[in-house]
Amino acid sequence: MSVSIMKSMLLIWRLLLGRLKVLSGKEICKILQRHRFQEVRGKGSHIIMQKKIPGSTITVPVPDHKEIKTGTLMSIIRQSGIQRSKFE
Repeated sequence: MSVSIMKSMLLIWRLLLGRLKVLSGKEICKILQRHRFQEVRGKGSHIIMQKKIPGSTITVPVPDHKEIKTGTLMSIIRQSGIQRSKFE
């Protein structure tokens, strides 16, 4: 596959996904709480959110900042297992 075709496919893929909002740590925690995550610790620079599932627990640290960078938000989305569209 040529480079130009791959670039075109990547551009189309990005357009279909939608753009992530710039969210604060507290806004992200509210989204996580709507999906049955609970705040277990909030001391220091991170808020620790957890969700108990059968046989395991999902733990997601959320920086307590005014603006969360896109890469950090993508990591939170991946760890939480929540659909990306809930953060757009």
